Amino acid sequence: MDLTKQPPRRPSNANVGGITGLARMIDKARGHNNETIGEFKYGTVSGLDVEVLEFINMGVDEFAEAVEEMDDKALGALALQKTNKSQEELDAYNKEHLGREPQDDLHEQLLLDRIAKFAPGRTDITTVFASIELDDWGAFRDLDLTAQPPRSPHVRSVCGLVGAARMADKARAVTIGKLGDYRYGSDSSQDLAILDFIGVDQEAFREAAYANPNDVELSEWIAERCDKPAAATSRFNVERASVGRYGEMAERLAVRRAEVAPERGDIETFFDLQDLDDEQSFGLMDLSRHAPRSAFDLSAGGVACLARMIDKFRALNCNCMGEYWCGEDSGFDRPVLEFIGTNQEEFAAALKDQATDEAVVAWLGDRLSGKSEQDKAEFNDGILSYGPGNDRAWAFLRGAISRIDPSRTDIETFAALTVLDDKVFFARFKVGV
Repeated sequence: MDLTKQPPRRPSNANVGGITGLARMIDKARGHNNETIGEFKYGTVSGLDVEVLEFINMGVDEFAEAVEEMDDKALGALALQKTNKSQEELDAYNKEHLGREPQDDLHEQLLLDRIAKFAPGRTDITTVFASIELDDWGAFRDLDLTAQPPRSPHVRSVCGLVGAARMADKARAVTIGKLGDYRYGSDSSQDLAILDFIGVDQEAFREAAYANPNDVELSEWIAERCDKPAAATSRFNVERASVGRYGEMAERLAVRRAEVAPERGDIETFFDLQDLDDEQSFGLMDLSRHAPRSAFDLSAGGVACLARMIDKFRALNCNCMGEYWCGEDSGFDRPVLEFIGTNQEEFAAALKDQATDEAVVAWLGDRLSGKSEQDKAEFNDGILSYGPGNDRAWAFLRGAISRIDPSRTDIETFAALTVLDDKVFFARFKVGV
């Protein structure tokens, strides 16, 4: 879960194991594990987490490891097993936390400041949990779609439905008058199909999306009103994700594609076209929607991994990295940066001014042009043929391949692994079920 773009679940949410604070801690642990925790705090630096961990008799590292392997249901069962508390003890724990008011001047002032900022005039917000929830809501409720696009229609993080997360973003934007050129509700055939499927009108959904900036909690709200079986959801997703692939809609897509990107024959559905339009409209490189170029791509200066690194740094500059790493955090970028004689800060800054690969190569100047073809060939051979050098590295590579495609026992280099990972990850992302 990316907690730079949505808050963790409310501390009052007891839908995991019946324990308040547990669902929130799960979200923060996931953010911690993925290094997307943002401004939130996990574990021993969070007073609430310390209390939850003590109640369920788990350590901070033990819990983070469990979160890596388990879903909410399994984590709830594990917590109840570990805590070994009676229902009376559980009820008492929840009651105490739900009713707890600020215990010191700092937290009393935090509550007053949050009310003044996000809910002036409200006198019913008195507890610590309500204070936290108000702060989360205030920080993430508004979305300005004149400054950034909504999420990809392929994202299924809201109730497992394609397009629902995107519609939630538009709902939040229309609430504050910042919808921009996008369309919401009855003005969007895509939204109408989703609203019809879940049996909710656009105003009710708008209010729910604005009140619930966390995807899981918005999903819980929808689930209370929509009891469609998983098979129906899969069919809906396939049908919506395939619009533009067949019949009259394919003809309409071809016309639109010819207008905006005639060279992009890979754009086969209106979902793909929306992704492309979002990126073009805001000048983004969004690696949550597609992979960077291959490590084997030599189109930027004849250097392996340079084109890929350019894509990742452009994504970094617009906060659209997705699941990727760049710069010193990337085992590929580090040697590339060294080879071209720069560092991650300088390179990231340069890409803000250099709009094309050619401009980047020109900016590098002698640092790249001074390399002979033999220098480049030796570098390319080294980085593209680099593989495990010890048992631990072999275990990592084989484990990664096993999770992606166990049949690919022929892959023995990290560059080849990235190609496989890119292809499979986005095939799954766009599979449409």
